[in-house]
Amino acid sequence: MSVFKRIDHVEITTGDMERSIAFYVDVMGFKVQQRQKMEMPNSPLKEIAFLRLGDTMLELLEAAQPAPAASAPFQIGYRMMALEVEDMDKALEYLKGKGIEPSRRPASLGKSKRGEIKDPNGLSIELRQW
Repeated sequence: MSVFKRIDHVEITTGDMERSIAFYVDVMGFKVQQRQKMEMPNSPLKEIAFLRLGDTMLELLEAAQPAPAASAPFQIGYRMMALEVEDMDKALEYLKGKGIEPSRRPASLGKSKRGEIKDPNGLSIELRQW
């Protein structure tokens, strides 16, 4: 028996909370669970928002002056998150209708397909059809 249950949430730092929420809610289908302004003196954070998609949670952290995202594709740290899709072609058609083009076209990996898009912060999101 493990003492750990699941990944509770993944944190994403953004410099534009409204733009990030619009993407994850209006495009990706997340729901806002909670938003909280950070009113602590000298805090680098302006606001925190928790977004839910099924049993997956994202925590968006709006920083006053975030450093740019790293440009190297392979570095120490989290590389990207992946969202499972029912049908890759339908997912890409839906995203195209929202103005989102793939940053990496889908590839067939045997019994699965894998593609990528980017969020408004330039962070990669893998799309995976099993």
